[in-house]
Amino acid sequence: MPGGADLYYEEHGRADAPPLILSSGLGGSAAYWRPNIADLARHFRVIAYDHRGTGRSDRALPEHVTLADLGADMLALMDRLGIARAAIIGHAIGGMAALEAARAAPERVERIVIINGWARLDPQTARCFDVRLALLRHAGPAAYLEAQPLFLFPPDWLSEHDAALRKESEHHLAHWPGDAAMEKRIAAARRFDAMPWLHHVVSPVLAISAADDLLVPWRNAQALVQALPQSVHRHFDWGGHALNVTASQRFNRDTLDWLTSGAAPIGS
Repeated sequence: MPGGADLYYEEHGRADAPPLILSSGLGGSAAYWRPNIADLARHFRVIAYDHRGTGRSDRALPEHVTLADLGADMLALMDRLGIARAAIIGHAIGGMAALEAARAAPERVERIVIINGWARLDPQTARCFDVRLALLRHAGPAAYLEAQPLFLFPPDWLSEHDAALRKESEHHLAHWPGDAAMEKRIAAARRFDAMPWLHHVVSPVLAISAADDLLVPWRNAQALVQALPQSVHRHFDWGGHALNVTASQRFNRDTLDWLTSGAAPIGS
């Protein structure tokens, strides 16, 4: 149903369970979390939402978008739902936006899980963004979406799920947010630089990386952990950029272990 801050959201699990917000990456869709919601909802009141400018949320965006804006949207959605404090799981820019929310309102962010995120743009990530923008500008959204799985998934997983991925690309094309909106979101990801202020983030953070992530080299998770006061790194040998999809059983287990572990985070 349509929700606070002009954001589409959906809820799963018991209404009286601890709240857990799921914030996706560049695509911005709540549907990204399908492989994870059932397990997470056994323990949490799960809120998954479409980012502003994407999916079923308000499509209007300002001229310049920042990840701080995405973080502010999370806090506004919490206000709308009457949630004083929540844990957040974010994929890539969704996790980095959660850091912005914790920076702006530390008392409201219980814990953060960041999947393949970064503190400062890596040259490899910049190169991938350049390629994706070139496809969008010169070949159009269909070509952009056709190439998108190459940046998200390991080759063997891509081959095994080819039919489903092609169908998903057709769905994304039918609900395309617009070239300008995607360019603004990529620009926001490129500009993000948290190194000057990460040491002020007091929320515990679990940074998860994958050795075979083409888009974000796993050393970026190490850099996040080194800069954050309360953090731990969990490394996957396989899974690609969207490891919560490809290695969902392990992701769900490890993430739930950490989120429910109280004060002591799991080791790396």
